[in-house]
Amino acid sequence: MKLLFPLAARLLRSLPAETAHRATLALARAAAPLLPGAAPADARLGIDLFGLHFPNPVGLAAGFDKNAQVPDAMAKFGFGFVECGTVTPRPQAGNPRPRLFRLAEDRAVINRMGFNNDGMAAAARNLARRRGEGIVGINIGANKDSQDRIADYTACFEMLAPLADYVTVNVSSPNTPGLRGLQNKDELARLLGTLTEARGKKPVTIPLLLKIAPDLDEQALDDIAAVVLAAGIDGVIATNTTIARPALRSAHAAETGGLSGAPLFAPSIAILKAMYARLGRRIALVGVGGIASGADAYEKIRAGASLVQLYTALVYQGPGLVARINHDLAVLLARDGFAGVADAVGADAN
Repeated sequence: MKLLFPLAARLLRSLPAETAHRATLALARAAAPLLPGAAPADARLGIDLFGLHFPNPVGLAAGFDKNAQVPDAMAKFGFGFVECGTVTPRPQAGNPRPRLFRLAEDRAVINRMGFNNDGMAAAARNLARRRGEGIVGINIGANKDSQDRIADYTACFEMLAPLADYVTVNVSSPNTPGLRGLQNKDELARLLGTLTEARGKKPVTIPLLLKIAPDLDEQALDDIAAVVLAAGIDGVIATNTTIARPALRSAHAAETGGLSGAPLFAPSIAILKAMYARLGRRIALVGVGGIASGADAYEKIRAGASLVQLYTALVYQGPGLVARINHDLAVLLARDGFAGVADAVGADAN
């Protein structure tokens, strides 16, 4: 069945970007029962974090499966974990279309989706119906018209945390006006304090991660590092999409929204390195942005990431990319004499 995906790739790329995305989800959902499980990962790729064993460090980033419809299907392509969302308390349509643009010449995507999703109740139903055993995280956000965004995050956490292996707090999307203001020191401390208090009332401690933007200055990074350490959360995901525009060749280069893919690799790894310099291994880091090969993933790991995530590269290379990255990661770890991923984390910073 996996052969259907490369055969369908040309057709999908002929469709408008958002139509192709919906078709891909439908195809994954239909094929899920017929897909074999992923081949066992090389033992060197396993890593233990947050009380969980990740069979490999390569995850699917939030944005692909907003409503938690196909996490089990995506795990069968070899992802070590799948992050669904972003989910908001109430359903929302998101921004007007078109809002998703391929920049093929740049191996990039610009999106201004605006947290379009079916709401937390729908995501909860989908998560409750899961039959797979892979690691699934849920990425939570606030409704665009919310009068109390911290209450929105809390509501999502309360409903969805018991159904997921970890929760990511998304305060870094550029497509919801004012959302990135929650990265400011006082607001972030209040948000994370509220969520860790809610977590403390649960019978099981749910790992809590924070996803940050690549468009942060040194003072903002200092503040975020101080807040996450004080809050006692488990991880930081670096990074979301960027509002910056490096030199781009594609016709859609001037579209507003968040830029992902190859041009994001350098700015995202710069933030990753900066956070590792501030946090070391006290807080686990997840490297996201521009990963399209095993070498890219390995560079993020050596820069300080214990886990990595990708999404945009799948648009251009298909789901077979995941197995190739895992294979190449194992080769690179062996080449450099590392017994496992954990031994390579931050190697270039030491």
